[in-house]
Amino acid sequence: MKLDQVLKRTFLCERLGVEYPIMQAGMGQVAYGRLAGAVSSAGGIGVIGSGYLTGDELRREIRIVRDITDRPFGVDILFAKVTGEDEDSRRYTRQVEDQIAVAIDECVPILISGLGNPLDVISECREAGILVGSVVGTVRHALRLANDGVDFLIASGHEGGGHVGRVGTISLVPAITAAVKVPVIAGGGLADGRGLLAALALGAQGVWMGTRFIASTEARGHENYKARLVAATDEDTVISRGHSGKTVRMLRNRFTDYWAANEDKLKPYPHQLQEVGTAASVLGRIEGDIENGVLPAGQSAALVHSVKPAASIIEDIICEAREAFGIFREAP
Repeated sequence: MKLDQVLKRTFLCERLGVEYPIMQAGMGQVAYGRLAGAVSSAGGIGVIGSGYLTGDELRREIRIVRDITDRPFGVDILFAKVTGEDEDSRRYTRQVEDQIAVAIDECVPILISGLGNPLDVISECREAGILVGSVVGTVRHALRLANDGVDFLIASGHEGGGHVGRVGTISLVPAITAAVKVPVIAGGGLADGRGLLAALALGAQGVWMGTRFIASTEARGHENYKARLVAATDEDTVISRGHSGKTVRMLRNRFTDYWAANEDKLKPYPHQLQEVGTAASVLGRIEGDIENGVLPAGQSAALVHSVKPAASIIEDIICEAREAFGIFREAP
């Protein structure tokens, strides 16, 4: 059997009719409509990262995707519950509620909970024909969400960029695929065709890639951010709670060094994000201050060597996977 035949039998390809089981991660401030549309046009599944968007802004980005392509795409929303009664907490809750309402009203093909549990909207999404997926970092979390009725899971390992857990991808993915009956997509430290092939071998139905698509021409990041990512080695990322109050992997710089030395000043999520991380994220990702801003990236940054159009990245991944698959089949 050829690799292309294997890919077409995966959950995403069979269910949605896409060419390749490659999901571009929904990265806040970076993965907007232009990038998501380009990835979906190239045969993968682009995902809008809604983290910093109002409901109206999210609707605008959804329509940008639909102006680019009629192929399936997704929206990633941070469903993490905030229990505080202060105005910042209430504002955050209203923003998430607005994002969910817009995603359902627009009947996006896929809704993903990047944090938290989408249980309260699963029935409504099912009625609207929307697939629901959730990012998970432990078997326990995966079992709970599978039992709650999500359509698929994204098992995201410690090596990934952005919010991360404690378990490595190569251990997490087969443990989750063995524990649940719903399809699993593998994420965390995967950036090329070898990663796609490895994910399939671990029992996953495709890949969730973020870092590789930051270094794309359609990504909304500053050129300094992309250049710093391309120059990164496998030792250049660290885990920090300085961005959001939760553990986030990013490129080491003065920002991460400061919070490593001042952990006593950290605030819980989402207050750290609202009071520190949002402005620092704009400073790094959008304005290009690579020393004092937030620059999320996974350990797979060491595998990223150039900035390319999203379509070329998809093509590279598939060509690399075919080559690796051919070597594997020809081995004695």
